[in-house]
Amino acid sequence: MDFQIVSNIALISINATLVVQLISFLIFLFLINWIMIQPLRRTMAERAGYLDRMRLDILEAEKEMTRLLKQLVDREKSVRKEALLVTLEMENEGRRSASEILRDVRQEVESFRNKSRKTVSDQLAAARERLEQESEGLALSIMEKLLDRRLTR
Repeated sequence: MDFQIVSNIALISINATLVVQLISFLIFLFLINWIMIQPLRRTMAERAGYLDRMRLDILEAEKEMTRLLKQLVDREKSVRKEALLVTLEMENEGRRSASEILRDVRQEVESFRNKSRKTVSDQLAAARERLEQESEGLALSIMEKLLDRRLTR
């Protein structure tokens, strides 16, 4: 038996199979690119655009919030000033009312005091007059008893 050793050392042989495999690989790359890669890139680009728009919207919202906060602070300051003015006005009005009430009460007290003095002086005068009449009658009665006779006035 005669054996013949043929040595095939080449790892890749260039033949029609390699060309078919290369064409098949290129078609596969084209299809993968067309079916998966391009839509994925479009989706990624859309998402990046969406995120950019969202960032811009957030920045605009922050600017609007800052503007509204400034307006709110300004409005709060003006309302506080207005409230302070109203408070001061109310305090002044209260002081004026208190002064008027105090003046009216003093007038009433003075009027009451004058009426009371007049009433007391009238009562004193009436009491003095009655006392005087009673004392005259009593004196006359005492004198009549002492003298034992009737006296006329």
